[in-house]
Amino acid sequence: MELYVALKLIWAVLLGVLLTGLGVMVGMDMGVGTLLRFVGRTDDERRAMLNAIGPHWDGNQVWFILGGGAVFAAFPTLYATSFSVFYVVMILLLFSMIVRPLAFEYRSKVPAWRWRETWDWAFLISGAIPMFVFGAAFGNVLEGVAFHFAWDGQYFQDGSFIWYVLNPFAILCGAMSVALSLHQGGAMVMLRTEDPMATRAKRIGSVAGWVAALLFAIGGVWVARMQGYAFTAPVDPGMAATPLHGPAVARQAGAWLANFHAYPEAWAFPAIGLLGMILGPVALRAGRPAIGWWLGALAWVGTIFTVGAAMFPFLMPSTTAPSESLTVWNASGSQYNLTWMLVFALIFTPAVIAYTGWAFRVMRGTVKTDAMTHDDHSY
Repeated sequence: MELYVALKLIWAVLLGVLLTGLGVMVGMDMGVGTLLRFVGRTDDERRAMLNAIGPHWDGNQVWFILGGGAVFAAFPTLYATSFSVFYVVMILLLFSMIVRPLAFEYRSKVPAWRWRETWDWAFLISGAIPMFVFGAAFGNVLEGVAFHFAWDGQYFQDGSFIWYVLNPFAILCGAMSVALSLHQGGAMVMLRTEDPMATRAKRIGSVAGWVAALLFAIGGVWVARMQGYAFTAPVDPGMAATPLHGPAVARQAGAWLANFHAYPEAWAFPAIGLLGMILGPVALRAGRPAIGWWLGALAWVGTIFTVGAAMFPFLMPSTTAPSESLTVWNASGSQYNLTWMLVFALIFTPAVIAYTGWAFRVMRGTVKTDAMTHDDHSY
């Protein structure tokens, strides 16, 4: 295998790893924010929940940067096209994300009930919307996106952004993403807070995990009947990084299952995802939130790599010009670019993981409501 092809494959896997890290770590924080109004019934209870993730939430946003940076540098054509296709959705995502740090910093600055209640709604919105958009994006690329390129490489969008948010399959995927986030958030609240918040979080987090499992199963049946994409002619993995004059591609019913039929070991991904969603709530019900958290992380691993295995090598197929679909082969950066990016990724990705683990270990333990109330440095 030539080096350029190997680098493309490595970066396809790394992209999956970074998106998984985003789902697990950012999803946990977003889940706590979404649960805030439902699990916390008093101001002190809600402050305890915020301080449970207070030392970690901003550090976890690094996974957003890593995921976006990986797409920007390793798959620049995908970055440019996807951010254009989903421009309005991205703006919605960014505005909701901007509100989140403001809510952390300003909520407890004023003791007025209406002030804090407003920021609690901000936590709900800034927690649920990003996770919904994250899941809906996977649904959109599975269905295909309406775009094409002119002879000079100019991008043209052929569909409405409203459809990308409101089509039924995207809604299902978005709801599943939110459910996984609520499970992770529920496990975190159980780990870091006292009763009655922990008991309420256990109930909601466990139900959310089972809802995610149900939606995952429904989505699997949906994908099996969906018009997927397949090459109808031989493809050169080392091809130039341009979507123009690409190989012949056709839409075929059940095409997204072709890789699973060709490589049966790939069925391990949906199996891992489904088991994580089923057993995670069982662990929460049994009072084992740490195990439930890790099973929730496995659910994210299984989900994202199931999508990757089904679509490979497609990254963002085109419904209007299938032969111009973006793939691992034609949307990547140069060999020089991918080589240096890999060097930096091998240095900084383990550093981020190590730092995150260290931070959670150092700041472990339960947030005591009484101590937090009299702490000027708490949220």
